[in-house]
Amino acid sequence: MIELKSRALFTLSLNLHPIHELGLTPAGERRVVPVSGGRFEGDRLAGEVLPHGGSDLLLTRADGSFQQDVRLTLRTGDGALVLMTYRGVRHAAPEVGDRIARGEAVEGSEYYLRIVPFFETASPAHAWLNRIVAVGIGERRPGGVTYDIFEIL
Repeated sequence: MIELKSRALFTLSLNLHPIHELGLTPAGERRVVPVSGGRFEGDRLAGEVLPHGGSDLLLTRADGSFQQDVRLTLRTGDGALVLMTYRGVRHAAPEVGDRIARGEAVEGSEYYLRIVPFFETASPAHAWLNRIVAVGIGERRPGGVTYDIFEIL
């Protein structure tokens, strides 16, 4: 079996608006979590997350885990716009999930939060983003979330 290799792409920190509870829909319990802004910092890419340019359509699944469906608009330091989309999964023991829901700081090692981002841009300087696969490891924090994003080589 071939070993998977990666390199750091950036750390993404998102600030979140209050959650909009849609309730139990045919797909499951749905919440919309608007993104109020943030930053991303890495050796090859850095900039800001545009406020009001994204949200998470969070779904509580029948097994109690959360399925993420996120759209963000990033602006790089040189002004390029990048659409970042990702799907992900978060699951935790019930007591850990309760602490997260109360807004407590919970170490990322106490639960599983993984994402698979993709990027889309018209910027020639950042066109390489259109052709990569990435993964991220996240940590929910009061008022936001932080991810370490890695390019899969």
